Amino acid sequence: TFFPFGPCASRSEECTLRIMEQEGGEEQVEDEEEEQQEGGVGEDDEVAEDAEEGYVGNQTGGARGGDLDHNGDSEPEMDPDTQDAVEGVLRLKRLLSREFEEDEQVKKKLKTDLDARSAAQDMKVSQLLNKWGLSSDSLTRHVLENLSIDDLQQLITSNYSPDTRNMWKSPAELLQTHTNQVRESKGPGGNSLDVVSSFKHKWKLDVSAERTLRGLVHKDLRYVFRNYDGKRKLDVVVAEAKQHEPPEDELSTATLPDGGGVQLVGRFTRLELIDPLADAAVFGDANLSFALNLVKHRKALGHVGRVIATTFETFETLLERYKEIGETIVKLEEHFAEVHHGVDCTRIAIDQRFHGMTNSFGAVYYNYPHAGAVGGFFDGHPVVNWRHENLMRLFFRALRKYVKPGGSVKVASNAGAVGVRFSYIVGSGVENEFVHVETMPFQQWQLHRYGRSYGDRRDTYKRPGEGEQYNAQRADSDMVYCFVYKPSGAQLPRQQIRMPPTYKTMLGCTDGALGERQGESKKKLATELFKRFMQECSGVHVG
Repeated sequence: TFFPFGPCASRSEECTLRIMEQEGGEEQVEDEEEEQQEGGVGEDDEVAEDAEEGYVGNQTGGARGGDLDHNGDSEPEMDPDTQDAVEGVLRLKRLLSREFEEDEQVKKKLKTDLDARSAAQDMKVSQLLNKWGLSSDSLTRHVLENLSIDDLQQLITSNYSPDTRNMWKSPAELLQTHTNQVRESKGPGGNSLDVVSSFKHKWKLDVSAERTLRGLVHKDLRYVFRNYDGKRKLDVVVAEAKQHEPPEDELSTATLPDGGGVQLVGRFTRLELIDPLADAAVFGDANLSFALNLVKHRKALGHVGRVIATTFETFETLLERYKEIGETIVKLEEHFAEVHHGVDCTRIAIDQRFHGMTNSFGAVYYNYPHAGAVGGFFDGHPVVNWRHENLMRLFFRALRKYVKPGGSVKVASNAGAVGVRFSYIVGSGVENEFVHVETMPFQQWQLHRYGRSYGDRRDTYKRPGEGEQYNAQRADSDMVYCFVYKPSGAQLPRQQIRMPPTYKTMLGCTDGALGERQGESKKKLATELFKRFMQECSGVHVG
């Protein structure tokens, strides 16, 4: 609860008492964790080595922390805005549940959740599978069926063929990586991108237009960014900008109006000069150290907007992993921040704790999102990778209800991440009307100094920076993908989601944890994975 006139003493006392209780019950906690591990999926299998920070952004126990869908089975009645924000999550859950549905009438109804596929798409899928000699490979078929007709045509004309003799990766995983890389090669890339380069890519401008933009002063460049819509010539808008005088109360452009445009606009982003009156929300902040950094930053700037700090884990789990968590929460509440645990960032529209916050967020942060490691599979494997892409798609769709027009969203990640790829972040934001305005190096960000964590049980014995680094990731490739919410007012189509593999497809998987099993053992693991995925879609953290 937010107290406008003083720190929340009762909450802080509660924190202290629960910490004392935890210290007296460590043996019980350890026993419970051992039981969970014994009943887990693939605990003895290969562990995904490229698990990124922000572990399990969409598996966050929303039902435990105020989710309206308490039993995980029913779908609550919702107003249109809420329905739009959460429809994709509920549809994904129904798609998974159809595998275990015995009622034929219900099965037919659930088919409406599937996106329609054309006969031409099916023909191209069969053509490619026959060409590659993989007509019986169910997982490769699943990857192809998730592609658009343009992607399928590109595969046909490029003469690409997955290496069926690769010792490390299956044809399905190689195919998925290839198609992602081809799609990403057509965009601006995942590395540093300043405001003009991002604007140029959005409007498909030429080199001459880019040169013009880079020569504009601060006030003129901001005017062009706000008023150019692609319908008028750029030169016309630039001429208007030079005649326009910004109002004195427009602090952003009134600051050094005749200074260098590109440098000053980028400087505002790096210094995190956000709306001082609006609330800011932080999602997936494992040990709450980033939120603490943010509240101190806002206090130093004289901001009056609240900070809503959230974790995906329960308070009890945080106590096990972070000995400093109680003190951190006390400090946050001394700065009048709200702290919520067990928050699923894709289901906030049906989380009672976010009731009344519509259009209130002026800034949102999500650092190193990750849908959770699954034992026996690398993050890029088709059996599990759909979860990472859907995390970003559903996250941005959920934000539409809560971010005010002109509000900023920043998602930090590594440009080389193979779980939540940079293209998943940028693409998901753009399709939900969050304009990608810049990609800045993480180390240049005013808020980059905080106590990073893995966000999983590894944090009990080691942290990043203590001689440990993320595998296959370099610190100089850490980026912050910056967005501004610019809703058009038009009704968007229903949220696209990456389809999960069917139960039959998983039984046909020949690599990873499933490839190591046969017969009933394989069926058991496939069933357990499906149940886990369904729980994740219900907002329940597993693992």
